[in-house]
Amino acid sequence: MPRFLVRPPQGFTLLEMAVVLLILALLLGGLILPLAAQREARQWRAAAQELAEIQAALLGYAVLHGHLPCPDVSGDGVAADSCVAPSAHENLLPFKSLGLNDGNDPWGARWRYRADAAFANALSPIALSTGFSSARLKVVNLQGEMLNTDKECAIAIIYSLGPNGKADGRNALFAASDARYQSGPPTPEFDDTLVWLARPALFARLAAAGRLR
Repeated sequence: MPRFLVRPPQGFTLLEMAVVLLILALLLGGLILPLAAQREARQWRAAAQELAEIQAALLGYAVLHGHLPCPDVSGDGVAADSCVAPSAHENLLPFKSLGLNDGNDPWGARWRYRADAAFANALSPIALSTGFSSARLKVVNLQGEMLNTDKECAIAIIYSLGPNGKADGRNALFAASDARYQSGPPTPEFDDTLVWLARPALFARLAAAGRLR
């Protein structure tokens, strides 16, 4: 009766282990990339929603106080008393003064904020006669084209530093006078997300509340 030789069981060879690890890496990579894309999409949606909430909070503050808040220059979330000092021309969003719970954008950096000093003067409530200061805040797109006009400049600008945590494009070129900011869809070189408050929207809200004369 013939005998058959039975080989004892052996472990994986190095080649087989390498193949298994490669397959696992490919599977995990296929899962991680969509998850990362979903997380990024959620962050952009959250940024848009928070910017809308900040705009609403600024309008509510103006109705209550008769003027817009100045930026937060100390990092405590409270608006500075005046926008005249250079540090208050552009700085952090005064989220506590606005009644917001958090001053950070979805990527963990503080929101940036600038207000036209003529609309953020506690000694002079906003009126129909209130005009723009000499700074004349303007917003351009990524091609440098104006998104508002000389007749209707921005009265407040709010923006996020985006995923890279730094100001991009013209937003990195702070200017105390004739200031131009940039807004547009994210690109490899530009990932700030910016909105501005327009004078007609503020006047309409103040008029509806009976606070405009």
